Amino acid sequence: MKVTTIAIDLAKNVFQVLGMTADAKKVYNKRLNRNQLKELLCNTPACTVVMEACYSSHYWGRVGLQFGHNVKLIPAQHVTPFVRGNKNDSNDALAIFEASSRPNIRFVPIKSEAQQEVLMMHRIRDRLIKQRIACTNQIRGLLVDFGFVFPQGFTAFEQNIWDIINDSEQRPLLRYLLNQVYDEYLQITKQLKDLNKLIKQKVEQTETGQILLSIPGIGHVIASAFEACIDKGQAFNGPKELAVWLGLTPRQYASGNKSQIYGITKRGDSYLRKQLIHGARTVVSHAHKKDDALNQWITQLKARIGFNKTAVATAHKLARLMWILLKKQTRYQAQIGQTAEIILCVR
Repeated sequence: MKVTTIAIDLAKNVFQVLGMTADAKKVYNKRLNRNQLKELLCNTPACTVVMEACYSSHYWGRVGLQFGHNVKLIPAQHVTPFVRGNKNDSNDALAIFEASSRPNIRFVPIKSEAQQEVLMMHRIRDRLIKQRIACTNQIRGLLVDFGFVFPQGFTAFEQNIWDIINDSEQRPLLRYLLNQVYDEYLQITKQLKDLNKLIKQKVEQTETGQILLSIPGIGHVIASAFEACIDKGQAFNGPKELAVWLGLTPRQYASGNKSQIYGITKRGDSYLRKQLIHGARTVVSHAHKKDDALNQWITQLKARIGFNKTAVATAHKLARLMWILLKKQTRYQAQIGQTAEIILCVR
């Protein structure tokens, strides 16, 4: 019997591999190590390979593509409902196969090594930001018991710590410990500056990055993360699908004639959604200074529903705008608002 679909339950060293025919008959369901899995993919004629989009899935997806297979990555949350019986690797592999045959499953595009390098930079940068904040917060809290209270901000932190370290009247052990923490803080800050510089260089080298940077509220960090996660948005049929995937659309609960709308769903990549909302906050804060169509819409919306909801709505609009501009391969150009049109007509 010819195997047409291979379902793989991924792990670190041991993999459960299920081979199925075109009429859903099981050919084998066995455990393989890393080398054996590579040999199987190499020796099996081109077929469909399905896996969960999880730990190491993009690496094995590239391996499958290298051997000529049609590789599909399924979001893990779409596989869980198909697990029957006890939770084990064999049943998981069968659930992956069943999920892959459903008509409305959206598969995850396989990321290249270059994309994963950029995402790796963002993950490390995010960790360093948390470490720097944790470092400063801990020292601020500990120094309160010594009578030192600093103003907010990294500049004030650096200046006050330096003054204490160089104050000969302070206790020697206190100065020594603060010196150690200050060196750690400076090292983290240097790493962050280097990563930010590298991210900026990478995103400015591509046409996609230039298009994204032309949009209000989209800086180098957001453009880089978006390009690494979404590329040109080819996995989505329209801007609405992208916004839904990012979790920026309202959550609905409907039953019978009753339908309720709640906050956003928060699906998809939480890091990218967070960065988009941060960028949108900047746009909303300065919207009253400009009179183009986008900023007029933001100003009117802010007056009705408040700052925070407007920031999320603006992030939603920016995400859709990013997809449209990437599809057209054109840069952003501000549209004339109604107020500006009236002034032009009067003149």
